[in-house]
Amino acid sequence: MSELTIRRAHEEDLNALIAIFSADDVGGHGDTTDPSAYEDYLRAFHMIDHSGNEQLFVAELDGEIVGTFQILFNRTLTGRGSLSMIIEAVQTRPDMRGRGIGAKMIDYAMEEAKRRDCRLVQLTSNIARTDAHRFYERLGFAKSHAGFKMKLKHS
Repeated sequence: MSELTIRRAHEEDLNALIAIFSADDVGGHGDTTDPSAYEDYLRAFHMIDHSGNEQLFVAELDGEIVGTFQILFNRTLTGRGSLSMIIEAVQTRPDMRGRGIGAKMIDYAMEEAKRRDCRLVQLTSNIARTDAHRFYERLGFAKSHAGFKMKLKHS
């Protein structure tokens, strides 16, 4: 594999990111490449990009976006006011899976968590993604909590 670059996402990456998300047949997030939805993605991108607590990244290989993930920082009073990182929206382009891209994205996120002196890193994964669960466990994550969600809007 050529050299993989992980960097902050740019607005010009949006179409590639939307294509990755819309190719996800498990997530059920309602992502679509329909041009009428572009403004929603653009608005969200700008909000993330200007946030002090969120960062969106891409994995780039030979000039193509092949993966993405987002990190969020959360400070709570528990843990004596410590900082935690949440990793969200980890996606590798379907035709690029199994090449170590996901592991490199998670490694990058973990280094950022250490740099920021986070107490812990957490993520959630759809219960149907058993391959992803094995992947995260191989990287050292433990299934330690049960997660719950309540949809308030349907996409």
